[in-house]
Amino acid sequence: MERPDRTKTLNPTVVQVLKILDRYILRQFLGTFFFTIGLIICITIVFDLSEKIDNFIEHDLSTWIIISEYYIYFIPYFANLFSPLFIFVAVILFTSRMAYRSEIVAILSGGVSFYRMMVPYLLGSTILAVSSLLLNHFVIPKANEGRIAFENTYINNPWKFYGRNQHYQVEPGTFIFFDSYSAERMTGYKFSLEKFIDGELVYKLISDHIVYDTAIQKWSVKKYYERVFDGEHETVKEYDQLDTVFPFHPKDFGQQLKIVEAMDYWQLNEFIETEEMRGSDYVDYFKVEKEKRTAMPFAAFILTIIGVSLASRKVRGGIGMHIGLGLLLSFSYILFMQVSQTFAIEGSMSVGLAVWIPNILYLILGSFMLYKAPK
Repeated sequence: MERPDRTKTLNPTVVQVLKILDRYILRQFLGTFFFTIGLIICITIVFDLSEKIDNFIEHDLSTWIIISEYYIYFIPYFANLFSPLFIFVAVILFTSRMAYRSEIVAILSGGVSFYRMMVPYLLGSTILAVSSLLLNHFVIPKANEGRIAFENTYINNPWKFYGRNQHYQVEPGTFIFFDSYSAERMTGYKFSLEKFIDGELVYKLISDHIVYDTAIQKWSVKKYYERVFDGEHETVKEYDQLDTVFPFHPKDFGQQLKIVEAMDYWQLNEFIETEEMRGSDYVDYFKVEKEKRTAMPFAAFILTIIGVSLASRKVRGGIGMHIGLGLLLSFSYILFMQVSQTFAIEGSMSVGLAVWIPNILYLILGSFMLYKAPK
């Protein structure tokens, strides 16, 4: 008598069980993530509201204006900013609960490998990471325009100037220098403009101060000197005042660093190119912002691997121990990220390496923890 092919009869059942398991883990993953992020956002709004309530009262803002012009933009910005960490917390919470209920032991005992169990975890993190990546580069910057505009109008001083002795290249071969600049008065002190052709200085303008006249939208140069170079010959002339248009605007010297948050991927690339041409001291800051938009979503995969490896083991202390260790790793990741970004902004380390080195090191940690996880 021919023996029945048991593989053919079992495979549909096994596949069905795996599909049920995948849906269960994915549902737990996404459900816990959105519940966690919703809870944290509510707490954050309470603290943010208590901090800014005086500004809202001072400007006599209605509840509808505060919600429709500020918090509707603030919520997606904040949620997406820390989404990888919320993913990590969500994985820790529901995986440790599964371990405490011995569900993971039952899954592994049923013949499902640990790596196969990781599939719905990675699928969930992929969905959230790709969504975060698109939001970071294209959607959130547009929303940030409203948030930043509201903050500039009712909370912050919109324009600030950073530092003294500022040098800029405003056009190819054209350089300007300020000893100091007042963004509020739109006035520059100890100003000079130099033009070079083929590396040789051909023109230089020197003035004690220049002021931007908003009525005629021109720069008013007070008591200035012009030096024109023609080979070894130099001509010097002195003038009392000049109203003219220069290839720069007051807002270029009152640039908010936060303004890059309102630029999408293409706008940020063009802005960085312009700032590099000008010789801005904050080019590395802008490059860090660009790299961070990609590095943070990628961290979702790494933190998911660490979270599953950590929380899948049933330990004495239960869920509390897993949450404690998870929060410790989360804060250490944030601290490491901030420190490495500081090195990049100060020029001590390349931007790419500084932004990605936390992910690289935590990927190594996650691989080790995955190897040691219960199989």
